[in-house]
Amino acid sequence: MTTPISKLDDVAAAPTIPPPPDVPPRIEWRRAWRAMQRLLADDGETEQAFEAIAALSGKDFERLFQRFVAHPDGRALYVERPSLLDALSNRAALRGMPAGSFGRAYAQFMDAGKLDAQALVEAERKSEAASRLADVDVDREWFGNRLRDMHDLWHVLTGYGSNEAGEAANLAFSFAQTPFRGIALILFGIAVSSPPEGVSRARWLRYLYRAWTRGRSAAWLPAVPYEQLLARPLDVVRQSLRIQPAHEVHPEGVIVARITRSRIQMPTAGVTAHS
Repeated sequence: MTTPISKLDDVAAAPTIPPPPDVPPRIEWRRAWRAMQRLLADDGETEQAFEAIAALSGKDFERLFQRFVAHPDGRALYVERPSLLDALSNRAALRGMPAGSFGRAYAQFMDAGKLDAQALVEAERKSEAASRLADVDVDREWFGNRLRDMHDLWHVLTGYGSNEAGEAANLAFSFAQTPFRGIALILFGIAVSSPPEGVSRARWLRYLYRAWTRGRSAAWLPAVPYEQLLARPLDVVRQSLRIQPAHEVHPEGVIVARITRSRIQMPTAGVTAHS
């Protein structure tokens, strides 16, 4: 467990948590299925991932939020309200951190992939998911934003790249940490589609399963005070968060490959629309 970032008396003095909405968001399977199909057809449509997760969220988000504020480190973060996006957007400061540090590795990962921390913010805004959050209180909005901004940090912690196979593995790892039904649907689509080029289906499914078990054995990452860890050695951070070395989890090596595009047909039964 990481060290709480605020004093216990500060945590005790935290503002009252607003009650959850009286009616949770409705489950929209058809909307989620369409979003999943579009995402698998074109991984550049990142907004479709937000769409699929939002369409099936139901009570998933509220469960995570309640777990977060009940966690000592999560409660301390809830009191302090740091902006993870601000910390990750200061690329110059991250590049200036010591060699081998978590923050420097993050900057290198983002530079190599020509990625921007703001990209996920824009993708979320482009999706219809944003309209579902119009009535969300500022507390839950802050937590949702923080969850979103952790994504590329988890890439660095796991060693899964920004290539398509790396995104799929990071998603499997993330599902163990944040069990949204929308993530499960996307993983289902990945699993039944063609595996990455040059990789057998058996090896691919085994690879994704091991990524998921790796996430299960790690500390609960949504409550981690990342801002305090960026200057620390990446290996030390991984060890403190119980993230198993990639070579132990994947003895056949980390897969770096494209995933063959395919479109999954909508079942004629078993999917109920809520619209």
